[in-house]
Amino acid sequence: MLFRSFTFSWYCLIAIISTGAHSAVDNKAPVLTFTAIPDQDQQQLKLRFQQVADYLSATLQVKVNYIPVKSYAAAITAFRNNQVQLAWFGGLSGVRARQLVRGSQAIAQGVEDTKFKSYFIAHHSVNIAPTKDFPLGIINKTFTFGSKGSTSGRLMPEYYIRQALKAAPKELFKTVGFSGDHSLTITQVAAGAYQVGVVNYKVWHSMLDAGKIDLKKVQVIWQTPEYTDYQWTIRGDLDSKFGVGFAAKVQRALLAIKDPQLLKQFPRSGFIKAENQDYAAIKKTAISLDLLQP
Repeated sequence: MLFRSFTFSWYCLIAIISTGAHSAVDNKAPVLTFTAIPDQDQQQLKLRFQQVADYLSATLQVKVNYIPVKSYAAAITAFRNNQVQLAWFGGLSGVRARQLVRGSQAIAQGVEDTKFKSYFIAHHSVNIAPTKDFPLGIINKTFTFGSKGSTSGRLMPEYYIRQALKAAPKELFKTVGFSGDHSLTITQVAAGAYQVGVVNYKVWHSMLDAGKIDLKKVQVIWQTPEYTDYQWTIRGDLDSKFGVGFAAKVQRALLAIKDPQLLKQFPRSGFIKAENQDYAAIKKTAISLDLLQP
């Protein structure tokens, strides 16, 4: 009886030691951390990217954390400082991040991101009718972009403004603002805080479908030509941390996202391969507007 009790205690001790050792190994396992540009309200972003974290963790068999940031610049800084190894960037923020981190690569983009566009929107009081041509009626109105670092909320709209009107925004509008994100741009124009603004077309349709836009107060008056925008970008040193082939494994996992609910959160119909060269036009445009150093 004493021997059996001793044996049982011995096996319990081994189990405890083994469990402890296993936990110690788990605690030392590398963690994949990612972020995303804050292009709309935080509640929507948290819902979207926590689902991505859960999906990647299960698919890659590693711990995956999503950390929110307060600005486009903060997302780029976190990527540069290796606080995050993966990020969902816009076209311009991705170009900036890859320029700062040697070897980083664009690996996936939404199907719709190859043909992205921006909407110019106006408060009902300005009486600007929707048009297929650039809306000249926006001159001398109060105007807001989104974030200063946004591709769809600043870079490309400013490019088309300068192209059509041959002048800088500050020379054309009574006031030029930067709301910080697309959701807030829509809210501010709808409230009349600004007469005209420009937004990501995906955020517009998402808010419209959710019943958050009153078309009696604000409407789309013009859409830009198409351009390439959002993408997932990964650091080039990831394989040294997680093992050879891990970056490719992350890319395959992103391309394999099929869950309709998860895709709806972006919203995208799916993801396809991307590479740095896809954003050469964005880089060229940013340099031409002095928003990026060559």
